[in-house]
Amino acid sequence: TGLVTPLSFRNLVINGAMRIAQRATSSTTSGYGDLDRWKHEYAGTNENPTFAQSDVVSSDVGDNPFAKGITKCIKITNGNQTSGLQGSSQINFNQQIEAQDVRNSGWNYNSSSSYITLSYYVKSSVSQNFSGFVKTADGTNYIYPFETGTLTANTWTKVTKTIPGASNLQIDYDTGSGFQVFPVAIYGTNLTDNATNYNQWATWNSSMRSKDQATSWFTTNDATLEITGVQLEVSSVATPFEHRSYGEELNRCLRYYWKWGYSGGTTSMGIGMAWASSEVDVPVQFPVPMRTAPTISDQGTGADYYYIEGAGSSHKVDGNWTLQFGSPYLANIYATPDGSLTAGNAHHITMRNSAAYVAFSAEI
Repeated sequence: TGLVTPLSFRNLVINGAMRIAQRATSSTTSGYGDLDRWKHEYAGTNENPTFAQSDVVSSDVGDNPFAKGITKCIKITNGNQTSGLQGSSQINFNQQIEAQDVRNSGWNYNSSSSYITLSYYVKSSVSQNFSGFVKTADGTNYIYPFETGTLTANTWTKVTKTIPGASNLQIDYDTGSGFQVFPVAIYGTNLTDNATNYNQWATWNSSMRSKDQATSWFTTNDATLEITGVQLEVSSVATPFEHRSYGEELNRCLRYYWKWGYSGGTTSMGIGMAWASSEVDVPVQFPVPMRTAPTISDQGTGADYYYIEGAGSSHKVDGNWTLQFGSPYLANIYATPDGSLTAGNAHHITMRNSAAYVAFSAEI
């Protein structure tokens, strides 16, 4: 019917099928804590919600994504919110998309006759109408809020929202956040207003993210929300979900986060050098160029890390690795050993504990 859309590389969302989880498969972290590229935030809760990678059950009813070849989802489990939905309460689930990727997607975002379409599958254990939105992040920010419609409890529903461009939208050509996708955003009344208009662009107002929301899901102990198959594409209709191989999806995620972890036995970290008697340095080559120079985090103490001198003697490293310098392509990290080294000697650095890892993050 005249629709022009690429057959591949059309989904601007990364990890929309929820398959990649380098950090962990479950967390109660507010921020990035489990599924790659997906950030979640919560506040005004009595008990922390849990965000976990979960299986899509083949016997589920409704528009089951399993029948479309999508077998993983994010499962948000609400805690016991004894105080109810407070004015400051929120639980959201979102992805920050690089501005340059939207700018070069083919979407004429300043034209009301050019469209992007957001689609995803959602299932709630409680029947309720939920809200979500997309938002620009450059210049004056704009929000396009929407609602899912009342979901039937424990039934998969495909949500589709076709979104036009607008003359006042700004999306820069850079590696920062340019477009934000919130498939589900639960908010208390400090962040909502019944004057909010759905399905149209408006200037961002933090107190007008949606109309006032129903409280039944939030006040139901351990209520769940499952989301998967998230796709954002330049099109006036939703096309079938773009399936990508695990390796290709992982490579896209590695631009933002790489967890260099224990993989069994003695896991080599590479060859390092004693810069001084109290410092061992290790050069790191990232598997793919990262979005920007990353930050570092690690876990491991005592026997988790070793460096091995050429003469065969070994010393432990306490796991407190520090990023000395880095770029999107490589970095140098260093740590303090538990004994004196010979400056200039080369060492083989290994991990020897399943809890050990060094991670690099360039998330938005």
